[in-house]
Amino acid sequence: MNHSSHPTGHMALLKKINQILLLLLVLTVCAILYNKVHQVPSALKNETVDLESPEEMEEEIPVVICAAAGRMGAAVAAISSIYSNTEANVLFYIVGLKTTIPHIRRWIENSKLKEIKFKVVEFNPMVLKGKIRQDASRPELLQPLNFVRFYLPLLIQKHEKVIYLDDDIIVQGDIQELYDTKLAPGHAAAFSDDCDLPSTHEMVRSVGMQNTYMGFLDYRKQAIRDLGISPSTCSFNPGVIVANMTEWKHQRITKQLEKWMQRNVEENLYSSTLGGGVATSPMLIVFHGKYSAINPMWHIRHLGWSPDAHYSEHFLQEAKLLHWNGRYKPWDYPSVHTDLWENWFIPDPSGKFKLIRPDS
Repeated sequence: MNHSSHPTGHMALLKKINQILLLLLVLTVCAILYNKVHQVPSALKNETVDLESPEEMEEEIPVVICAAAGRMGAAVAAISSIYSNTEANVLFYIVGLKTTIPHIRRWIENSKLKEIKFKVVEFNPMVLKGKIRQDASRPELLQPLNFVRFYLPLLIQKHEKVIYLDDDIIVQGDIQELYDTKLAPGHAAAFSDDCDLPSTHEMVRSVGMQNTYMGFLDYRKQAIRDLGISPSTCSFNPGVIVANMTEWKHQRITKQLEKWMQRNVEENLYSSTLGGGVATSPMLIVFHGKYSAINPMWHIRHLGWSPDAHYSEHFLQEAKLLHWNGRYKPWDYPSVHTDLWENWFIPDPSGKFKLIRPDS
């Protein structure tokens, strides 16, 4: 009797072990699926970081946006649109001048944006001393914060890859997609080409927009001709940048940009009809032939060029990022497609910043 009971005891034990293993396997699969479907909310993530293994820790996506006096609502709408359309771990670097920083900080902390992860960085305009000509026809383009994009590595320390965005944009896609833009080896940045927007070509022609180097550089000047860049070369728009900080530092991009600012002060090298802002021309020179491409849907622009030029609603809905570059801003009047911008705007709790509307 004794002998025969032994194997059945064995079998029972094995069966039990198999059941336990199967149960564990099922639980593991369930847990994995559950995590895939239910992303842990970011507030919890911070507290559970030490439980995660290093490869599971989510990469931080640094996004640099300037908060300028008189148009601070722009930065707020941009941040709100990015934050609302992603599950990614975004860290906002909000760059301002000493005088404007308290205002933007209060706006964020006293609105629904208080949940975002952000750092406020003060930009010292003294770095621009002697580097800007004061005679531009659009003084707003000489605002110091316009040149923040030249100094990214000085403002941001620990990140390899950084997104820079102008404040007059809103994001409708997931910012993770833009962050995943591939930069070719040896490229310090990616931009969107001015010739890559099929649906805007008609509009570009109708409002006489520049989309070649000739619109930004003065080809009558020897220093410009010596660059050997054809005037009909396609320009790019530096309002949306994905940058590689290691390459940027290695190629000393900031130093090169400063050199072309200084030369402009001495020799007035840039086109007087400048539509795109004084910050564009040095970048066109320094990055010529050395930049990667951003998916065109991630930079649908020229929404601020004319109060009469409209895009099709369908096209705008497909766009991942909208940019009101030009004079006609969506917080102002007149402007176009303001409803798409206003969706993301959060009123100023202090009441200082007000939208300008025909009935206001």
